[in-house]
Amino acid sequence: MSSAIEQKKQVVEEITEKFKSSVSTIVVDYRGLNVAEVTELRKQLREAGVDFKVYKNTLTRRAVEAAELTGLNDVLTGPNAIAFSAEDVVAPAKILSDFAKDHEALEIKAGVIEGNVATVDEIKALASLPSREGLLSMLLSVLQAPIRNLALAAKAVADQKEEQGA
Repeated sequence: MSSAIEQKKQVVEEITEKFKSSVSTIVVDYRGLNVAEVTELRKQLREAGVDFKVYKNTLTRRAVEAAELTGLNDVLTGPNAIAFSAEDVVAPAKILSDFAKDHEALEIKAGVIEGNVATVDEIKALASLPSREGLLSMLLSVLQAPIRNLALAAKAVADQKEEQGA
């Protein structure tokens, strides 16, 4: 009997540590998805470095209290799966939102973004952000614009002087 309790304590500690170390965590209801769909979802999340697990709600509630994220207790009913991302804040939200568009059975319930409990709307807003590479590309484009405009202006002046001289 005590070994079962010890195992449960270890699981609670594992979940608590994942909540604390993750920059983005999302709780979803996966009822209605078949095995092939869940396997595809797990594959997409794994490729993005996101850990996707199913835990018992009672153990998750204890971990939520230990991690001081009690705002999640309301959504911990029914079958839940939790996506933990320790590196990319946007990846789990983007993957789960895109998957939910194609598979109506997947329901995003709530999440934790950088230690703060997030609503479904906040998660969907996060999912609509471009990826890190996309943001860096936008920044680079903004930084290049003044130089590009200066080069075009200098070329236009040179062309105009060339036409006047000819």
